[in-house]
Amino acid sequence: MTCSEIFALRRDGRTAEAYEAARSLYAADKHPLAASAMFWTAADMLKLCADEGRTDEASRILKALQRLLPHVPDKEGWAQTALKRCEQLLGAASSVNDSGVELAEHLQMGHWGEEIATAYLRDKGYVILERDWHSKHRDIDIIALQGSTVVFIEVKTRHDTVYMRPEQAVDYRKRQNLRRAINHYLKYRNVGYNARFDIITVVGDRGSTRPQINHIEDVDIMH
Repeated sequence: MTCSEIFALRRDGRTAEAYEAARSLYAADKHPLAASAMFWTAADMLKLCADEGRTDEASRILKALQRLLPHVPDKEGWAQTALKRCEQLLGAASSVNDSGVELAEHLQMGHWGEEIATAYLRDKGYVILERDWHSKHRDIDIIALQGSTVVFIEVKTRHDTVYMRPEQAVDYRKRQNLRRAINHYLKYRNVGYNARFDIITVVGDRGSTRPQINHIEDVDIMH
């Protein structure tokens, strides 16, 4: 589907359809027009999720928008303004749920942990293929290539391990969702490589220069 067709869907109010089409286009070709289509349809999707109370999904989309903004043509500053409105909208939706401050901190911690994990993987020679790849309401934090193996990575970030280890948050339900997302990705991309699932935990205060990183390789999520 072309950018013009995606924006036509957007004008018709077909938000979810336009968003999915833009994701497919941007995954295949990251040229500026595709980035623009991805940004504006994602902004629409964030508003829809916030209106419906799906703040977790809206939060993930906001992180994607923040990373996407530098790649979007924006001479008039409209995209920057739209991003600020999205941040305000999500903050307002979070306040309604009495969790605005906690959610903001959670988002910032999660984003910091993913940045730390990405840098760690690159230092180890991994090639980063995707970040925050979405499959409907499920997502994969990082998809990377190590030699001939595609590695799907879940990142868990915590201030400390007093109550539980971060990897314990990847419970049965989370593993089910990850398995479905991974299978979707393998079929969608027609991947011919070997595949495995890893967990990376990052423990420390946000902004710390020496967080504790634990890389757990080849975790069985098929059972």
